[in-house]
Amino acid sequence: MSIDHPSFGRIDASRVIIFDTTLRDGEQSPGFSMNLAEKLRMAEALEELGVDVMEAGFPVASKGDFDSVHQIAQKVKNTVVCALARSGGKNDIASAGEAIRPAKRGRIHNFISTSPLHMKYKLRMEPETVLEVIEAGNRAARQFTDDVEWSAEDGSRTDPDFLCRCVETAIRAGATTINIPDTVGYSTPEDMARIFNDLRTRVPGADKVIFSTHNHNDLGLAVANTIAALDAGARQVECTINGIGERAGNAALEEIIMVLRTRHDVLPYTTGIHTERLLRTSRMLSTITGFDVQPNKAIVGRNAFAHESGIHQDGILKNAATYEIMTPESVGWTRSSLVLGKHSGRAAFRDKLRAMGYDNLEEAQFNEAFSRFKDLADRKKVIYDEDLVALVDDEVRDHARIRFVALDVTAGSRRPATADLVLEVDGRREEGHAEGQGPVDAAFNAIRAIVAHDATLQLYSVGAVTEGSDAQARTSVRLEEGGKLVDGQGADADTLVSAVRAYVHALNKLLVKRDRAEPAALDA
Repeated sequence: MSIDHPSFGRIDASRVIIFDTTLRDGEQSPGFSMNLAEKLRMAEALEELGVDVMEAGFPVASKGDFDSVHQIAQKVKNTVVCALARSGGKNDIASAGEAIRPAKRGRIHNFISTSPLHMKYKLRMEPETVLEVIEAGNRAARQFTDDVEWSAEDGSRTDPDFLCRCVETAIRAGATTINIPDTVGYSTPEDMARIFNDLRTRVPGADKVIFSTHNHNDLGLAVANTIAALDAGARQVECTINGIGERAGNAALEEIIMVLRTRHDVLPYTTGIHTERLLRTSRMLSTITGFDVQPNKAIVGRNAFAHESGIHQDGILKNAATYEIMTPESVGWTRSSLVLGKHSGRAAFRDKLRAMGYDNLEEAQFNEAFSRFKDLADRKKVIYDEDLVALVDDEVRDHARIRFVALDVTAGSRRPATADLVLEVDGRREEGHAEGQGPVDAAFNAIRAIVAHDATLQLYSVGAVTEGSDAQARTSVRLEEGGKLVDGQGADADTLVSAVRAYVHALNKLLVKRDRAEPAALDA
């Protein structure tokens, strides 16, 4: 059975709408803040990936959130741009409507809690009042757009009869998409199947709307719950790149897509996703946020297609299908034979980066990356793909306020360590000198001497990008200020330089986060 939708026209029953909330739910994660330029880059990548809807932010949260949604709405050409709003928020829906006004296709996504626990302790509302808010919120949203989504926050723990009443109210008030989130990741696949089958058979008008599923991963069941909801009639899935999101995250877009593609025999659904762009989109998000995916992460982890067991290697050499259920190339991995070294030129370096998915570097970024590559090639005998990813990621991050320039350190067992640091701050060259208990402490104190701040260091971790004593160092830093957490990463052949790059990356993110204020009752 097909459905007519205001943004997509007639939708066949086999078509699944991909709703990406990386820029909204994903960005709510501790340490994952993005500035405007980074959000615009990510929005462009999501559109190139082929997502149908991108939730660009929560406009009423702050001027920065409003501006980012508004500018994404201006920039995006084909993807529906969605803004989040509370159903009963005083200014939420008007702010969302204004933010998406430039969009070729815009959506307002409004929500309210419906579970007994949330209504009693979070909203302090009676069920009948919640129904009135649902009615008013969706009617208000329809004044700005025909594409309106409504979500029952904590819907998976809502009384089934009351959930049916809520959904019926939202449909009657003009909602065209109904989303049932497993907000706290509590449900099992059997629960999700029951919920959607119940709603589709009991609620008047259910055959005229798209049902959507939004699953958190607290019990590691987000993707499984998403698949169960699809089997029960949901035709929109809400997900994020790399599965980022609050607490344990959301259902991972790349995992859902490859489940549908690989098991098309039992899941006969189609999407508009260009799977060969999955890896580069994943890497872009990791670069922007400073969070790498774990090595054994499905689809995009560096071990996803690695085989160390002799039995496995033997099978792969004879027939890749023995141990690979999908090809690496299908999700964007390449098996390039081009080896780079100290004599490689700009053309070879550019071709290698393009093969790895870095095809949108600005000329200044490319020039700096090439310069760092040549420096690295003088120090390292073998340049691995991982080395290139590490150094290029440093350059494509947005150093809007603070940028590393140079570092000199003296250290030893006979005297305190000292650091002389040069940073570019808001376009001005600034120098700082400091002592410390060791070289890292001295370098971080030098940063503080140049850029005054009250953030405390919560995490400092150093690892090697590749094997060998000449491997690049990759450093992770976590800063905390006023309850706000940010993570930064840096890489360099010099461990101390990588540490400073990581601290500077985190500090840039902290400056973005200082100006953001989240309104009460934000979740969904």
